[in-house]
Amino acid sequence: MANKLPTVAIIGQANVGKSSLFNRLVRANQAIVAREAGTTRDSVIGRVEHNGNNFWLVDTAGLKSAEDEFEATIQEQITEAVDASDVILMVVDSTQYPSDSDRQIAKKALRSKKPVMLVVNKTDLREALPNDEFRRLGISTMIRSSAEHARGIHEILDRVTSEIPAVTDNKLDDVLRIALVGRPNVGKSRLFNTLAGKQQAIVANLAGTTRDINRVAVRYDKRDIEILDTAGMRKPGKQEVGIEKFSVLRTLQAIEESDICLLLMDVNELNTQLDQRIAGIIDEAGKGMVMVVSKWDIAEDKDAYTRDSIAPRISRTFDFVPWAPLIFTSSVTGQNVTKLFDLALDIDKRRKQETRTRMLNDLLGRAIQEHPPAGLKNTHPKLRYMVHTDTNPPWFVIYGSNLKYLHWSYKRYLEKIIRKAYDYSGTPIKFSFRDEKQIKANRLKKAKNEQD
Repeated sequence: MANKLPTVAIIGQANVGKSSLFNRLVRANQAIVAREAGTTRDSVIGRVEHNGNNFWLVDTAGLKSAEDEFEATIQEQITEAVDASDVILMVVDSTQYPSDSDRQIAKKALRSKKPVMLVVNKTDLREALPNDEFRRLGISTMIRSSAEHARGIHEILDRVTSEIPAVTDNKLDDVLRIALVGRPNVGKSRLFNTLAGKQQAIVANLAGTTRDINRVAVRYDKRDIEILDTAGMRKPGKQEVGIEKFSVLRTLQAIEESDICLLLMDVNELNTQLDQRIAGIIDEAGKGMVMVVSKWDIAEDKDAYTRDSIAPRISRTFDFVPWAPLIFTSSVTGQNVTKLFDLALDIDKRRKQETRTRMLNDLLGRAIQEHPPAGLKNTHPKLRYMVHTDTNPPWFVIYGSNLKYLHWSYKRYLEKIIRKAYDYSGTPIKFSFRDEKQIKANRLKKAKNEQD
């Protein structure tokens, strides 16, 4: 099984500072905040990095009250958070004595047998109570914090990362994992069933029928493939039930876990901002991608020229991922469904293709000769050599000096040169730039510290 990022959930009653704590933990590490998830007006899922460890952080602050007419009560939602997480942060207000609700939440968290930490927040206030008042909740690990003044944030991150399972990108198998992602009701479950050849998911017209990740293993062209079907991501403000946050989380986890994502778009509702955001998440995660226009059999006003007119419009909307192929499908008629397997296998091969360092550096030399990088008056970036370091996604490291002055447009130019020489259609490629002067300075500093 491929490893996925661990999940840390923030739980607790309203008005104890959960959202403030979430924002501090995320911003302190310049994490990618998945606003694209679109679950509430405030972000509720963020990707956090601390000391080389990565995890999803989930804020349950926007959960509905128990009196709400929707199906999910506070307790159900906390149960969902606990079930979906590897580590639990329970937040309490340091100025309030623990209540019965606090004790119920703590009991539920501890019953999970997962690491639980009690974050006693708002300790900057004069009315803050001592730790002894919170011992009765039964949580042994206690951290005092002030989200407003950023106190205790690094201690929380250190404790969390000491508890989360280690994640590596090395897969122990040769299974190709394909995730079906997109907005609700664009035909993911129907396509999943068609690809699987059997009725695995519940297909319904109700948006958001699939809450968990459905999986099926198939074999195609002598290759083992696992297909992951996810719940749809809603627009900001459109989330109706608090529990759906965790469906979004599972979608993000499925993207992380997959090699290639099929981004489904309804032929009758194309080019939405949310589709662009999901494409951005896939690109950021470094996964292969195919843009799939679904429900082609029920396209409105379809004629012989519809496809030729739609394709350029989609290309303009998704100009930030020009490398992603576009295909029109119908799960009802089976049109182009098998081609999705062929496309995925081709993209997987291209992602894993090897390059020779000498050829890469010849390429780099010609690129610099044709178009030298611009810089400041007396300081120009110098690109010395390039190395292909990884294949999933394809990753290139360029060494040189004064690289901080290298303009983003030049990086795009280099990407075009590499894509022209090597066929990387269907996958993003990543670059890192290493300044040799800075590397040398860091080595000298480290040696000096070791001597001292």
